[in-house]
Amino acid sequence: MTTKILALTDALGNLVRFRLMPGQRFDSVDVPPLIDGLEFDAFIADKAFDSNTIIAELNERGATVVISQHPRRSRPLPLDREMYKWRHLIENFFCKLKEFKRIAMRADKTDKSFSAIIYLAAAVIHSR
Repeated sequence: MTTKILALTDALGNLVRFRLMPGQRFDSVDVPPLIDGLEFDAFIADKAFDSNTIIAELNERGATVVISQHPRRSRPLPLDREMYKWRHLIENFFCKLKEFKRIAMRADKTDKSFSAIIYLAAAVIHSR
């Protein structure tokens, strides 16, 4: 059994929300519930989130879309390269999260206990 963690961080790299997904599922499928009810000015993500539905929803919200384009996209969208550099904050968060062996090894049997450990680890990371 594999599990993906889809996380949303703020501008400082602190966890805002996350969702657990099956390992074989596309990342872009769980983005709408992840961002539902949140207000933000920009959405920075990698090419796994390059989806017309996500981009349309972000445009409706008035958020700046900073998503690396998939090479097969017929009409590439403009990408603010300077803003895209800030994507390292989410990568840094995942590196810090994987320092916790229980998370890196997916030692918990249930999603509920795994989620609790992620919240606990995020609190420890935030307090450093």
